[in-house]
Amino acid sequence: MAPELAPLVALAATILLIVVLRPLAVYSGLVDVPSQRKSHQVPTPLVGGLAMFGGLLLGFFLSNNGPDGLSSREVYSFFGAGLLLVAVGVTDDFLELSPAIRFVAQILAALLMIFGAGIVLADLGSMTPSGDLLQLGVVAVPFTVFATLGIINALNMCDGLDGLSGSLTLTSLSGLIMVASIWGSPADMELLPILGAAILGFLLFNLRIFGRERASVFMGDAGSMFLGLALTWYAISLSQGEARALRPSAALWFLMVPIFDAVAMMLRRILKGRSPFAADREHLHHVFLLAGFSVNDTVAVMTGFASFGVFVGLASIYFEIPELFVALGFLLTGIGYFWMISHSWKVMRFLRTSISRRQAGIDRRTGVATGYSGVERRFGIDRRARKP
Repeated sequence: MAPELAPLVALAATILLIVVLRPLAVYSGLVDVPSQRKSHQVPTPLVGGLAMFGGLLLGFFLSNNGPDGLSSREVYSFFGAGLLLVAVGVTDDFLELSPAIRFVAQILAALLMIFGAGIVLADLGSMTPSGDLLQLGVVAVPFTVFATLGIINALNMCDGLDGLSGSLTLTSLSGLIMVASIWGSPADMELLPILGAAILGFLLFNLRIFGRERASVFMGDAGSMFLGLALTWYAISLSQGEARALRPSAALWFLMVPIFDAVAMMLRRILKGRSPFAADREHLHHVFLLAGFSVNDTVAVMTGFASFGVFVGLASIYFEIPELFVALGFLLTGIGYFWMISHSWKVMRFLRTSISRRQAGIDRRTGVATGYSGVERRFGIDRRARKP
């Protein structure tokens, strides 16, 4: 089969796998059950990650790879690390594994990327005033593991709204595809378009489109961990070596929304004296929902933010903006994001408190009940007629 048809095969295979796996997931109990901290209302099959991985696998291995393609070492390392995360993710969706087990699996996948495929974050780009590369030296391997775990879990934290995590991943991946096609090598373009097609096939079932009021499948931990690994894999591989196509500072902008959201949430939890890994409903998408945005509007706005980040990253490469300025701009934007989301939650808490007081008939200046409470209004109770 011609390589040009590989994305179409991945798209079709992902769709077919979702159709086949969805009823099996319902039968076997591989579903996400609604809870207080989740926005969906009915049990939803967690087969999106399995389907995307299977679609990518079929699309890649059924295509004919040219002589300039990926080495077998890179291919087997990528799919081996991906299979490990998908397997652990599916098991976690079934049994709710401890965070420690998931972290161990993520570390092993990162080490397979480093020592199996030779993909390691050896430098942070030209971050010195003299323009020399900022080499990581002996901390390259632990820093690469840390970065990999960070992106994997950042994407997992964004997976809280129908279509959001898949849309953000596809946006970042689109930027990587543009970089690889313009400044990269043919080998860089072997997997990226196929993975993009698999994600698109999943989004056809995960977005609220075609008159659908909710997602019919979720990607689950299997999908979020695998996609996080794939983004990290190519962000590093394209930004390292003498023939690098991507600058490390630009890669940060490609992953802007997941990074900002994860770091801001962890800082907020730490400042509140809570575990940085504790689940809550205080992400950016929750702010939009409380502000009255619909799910589709929220996904569209956040995807727009992610697209802006990709645009900035591409512009920094094209216009050859000094990497130190690009990284500094990313840091300042992140500080602004943290202030914005912290301020937004203060406003939301104030409004919710005011509404609650108003419903209870409490004067916010004196704290004295002066009007009818929400319960009294609902049941037609006349407070003046009650006995003292």
